[in-house]
Amino acid sequence: MDGQAKQGSQGGESDMECSDTECFDDYDYYNNDDNEIEQIDPKKTDIEYFSCESLNEEQVERLLNETVELLSNNLQITPSSAKVLLHSHEWDVPAIVRNYKENVSNIRIRTNSAIVPQSQICFRYITCSVCVTTQNSDKFFSLSCSHSFCKDCWMTHFEVQINQGISTGISCMARDCGVLAPEDFVLKHLARTNLREKYQQFTFQDYVKSHPCLRFCPGPNCSIVIYSKEIKAKKAFCSYCKTSFCFKCGIDYHAPTECIIIKKWLTKCADDSETANYISAHTKDCPKCNICIEKNGGCNHMQCYSCKHDFCWMCMGDWKTHGSEYYECSRYRENPNVAYESAHAQAREALKKYLHYYERWENHSKSLKLEEQTLTKLKTRINQKVMSGLGTWIDWQYLFTAAELLAKCRYTLQYTYPYAYYMDPGPRKELFEYQQAQLEAEIENLSWKVERAETTDRGDLENQMDIAEKRRTTLLKDFLDV
Repeated sequence: MDGQAKQGSQGGESDMECSDTECFDDYDYYNNDDNEIEQIDPKKTDIEYFSCESLNEEQVERLLNETVELLSNNLQITPSSAKVLLHSHEWDVPAIVRNYKENVSNIRIRTNSAIVPQSQICFRYITCSVCVTTQNSDKFFSLSCSHSFCKDCWMTHFEVQINQGISTGISCMARDCGVLAPEDFVLKHLARTNLREKYQQFTFQDYVKSHPCLRFCPGPNCSIVIYSKEIKAKKAFCSYCKTSFCFKCGIDYHAPTECIIIKKWLTKCADDSETANYISAHTKDCPKCNICIEKNGGCNHMQCYSCKHDFCWMCMGDWKTHGSEYYECSRYRENPNVAYESAHAQAREALKKYLHYYERWENHSKSLKLEEQTLTKLKTRINQKVMSGLGTWIDWQYLFTAAELLAKCRYTLQYTYPYAYYMDPGPRKELFEYQQAQLEAEIENLSWKVERAETTDRGDLENQMDIAEKRRTTLLKDFLDV
């Protein structure tokens, strides 16, 4: 087989960075009339544009405290009580204020701690219902529910809860009492410094997870929090570790597939992984000479190293006639009579349909990894050329730009298959599959040229890059739910 590969990681999408300032750096500025500089609005030119910020812990704390202070001043409650309300209402200040006005007593009962002032304490002995020890009443404390327990029991209760990873969800010790303990009450009963720090760390994580505009970066060992006012299934980008992900659901970016659909698809793939293992082999027989061929590149345009026959890795069809039949290659043909067949036949047809989409999904995932290996090899060869005086890195930069674009296009194409799998039959699905096939054809043409980048005409390569990206953006504009 003839064919190498090129970059396939999500890192190839670094041109999609979404911090407020960096997004504009990737666009040209021009004005053909009077040569004045005009800023191109990425919101109008890039369907995947998403404005977000990468915040450190201190910046997040400041943002959260501003909201706490706003609610605390508005309702005249303690900051700790405000935090309990905000956490339980997803930091929706207007909703909390409305609820507060409608049912003031209910909110106060569930949030305010009631520590009796020393001046009002009538010194007497009380027996704690937990440890059954009798102590002076000044050793007893309660939340707004008035369930009193001794200080030692509160301390033990909090330590146990915190060691189990619970923080904002710590409630009163009384049976069937759901009143939550505010921060100030918990910290008052924690003597050990390490427990106080662990508790504050847990509460911070809970606050961020409950805030709809905040997401922890999923990058390895990254403590950055991504902030955006728009809660959409768009690609968020961490400017620190360069990780990209879907802001709405927090998993890998998956346009054009919706969050709920990609979760269903990934669950199904995990459940049916053993069934699909047989289609994951790296080798197939040449359809002409039957010699075993290993796919070691991302391109699906294969050429047998023995008989030089050109064919498609996916459908095994002759590549010479593949351009006109590409729509049939990526499209699954439904059995019109499946509804009238037996349950066994229907189950077999369902499995056949799933395997059709899974094979293409998995194939593009592998192609991305293989093309990443090709990019590494390409960088090595270009470096040798530069060291030999055959141009500079700038002269060869267009090859890496092509590699990054190929990765971005193939990544989008991979996620079109879960989208198509769950689509209902009809004109809209037919249009989607047509655009999907067009994109796939142009991606394979681009992959073929990139794998032979050093011998491919630069103008031809750049023209193919333009065509592939237009196919990708057209599909996203028509089917990406924004």
